[in-house]
Amino acid sequence: MQFIAKNLGTVDYQESWNAMKEFTENRQNDTPDEFWLLQHNPVFTLGLAGKVEHLLNKNHAIPIIHSDRGGQITFHGHGQIIIYTLIDLKRAKMSVRQLVEKLELGIINYLNYLEINSTSNRCAPGVYIQGKKIASLGLKVRKNCTYHGISFNVSMDITPFNYINVCGYENLQVTQLKEYIEINNIEQIGNKLMDHIVHSIYQN
Repeated sequence: MQFIAKNLGTVDYQESWNAMKEFTENRQNDTPDEFWLLQHNPVFTLGLAGKVEHLLNKNHAIPIIHSDRGGQITFHGHGQIIIYTLIDLKRAKMSVRQLVEKLELGIINYLNYLEINSTSNRCAPGVYIQGKKIASLGLKVRKNCTYHGISFNVSMDITPFNYINVCGYENLQVTQLKEYIEINNIEQIGNKLMDHIVHSIYQN
């Protein structure tokens, strides 16, 4: 399957969101799928079903953006890998549920590669290590194509997660990769994670 992978560095959430919408609106039947690897400046985002009451602490200067992805509230910041998955579901002959499962499997396979055991949860999409969330998923489908994607905690200040009910769940704790391995190069980690995700989507 033909696809394009891009490493975009650090991008403001609104800028990348606008770019994803523009890409999806203008893509044609033969437009290759794209995977965007990036990080965001600190921001809280609420999905379409997001409820403001899940923001527990408003005494901060972190922007809050109402997004068009699925899911509730989450936090993005430096040291967290974002992979946006711009995929033509119809061409790939995949349902949204199947894509979610393939994204989760790609993350789990990457963690297995690092000899870290992890699991998914059908009732609460994402990937967990001993009940703590290390990766979140949120997608938007338009014209049979997806945008948004996954966030994966690597080496970040996780304090802002304490300001919210993570993904709408009370007392849900988060974790990050640096709790389990030494982090030397976050870009290399992102590239390897993307390899596992791409393989899961197109080879399984």
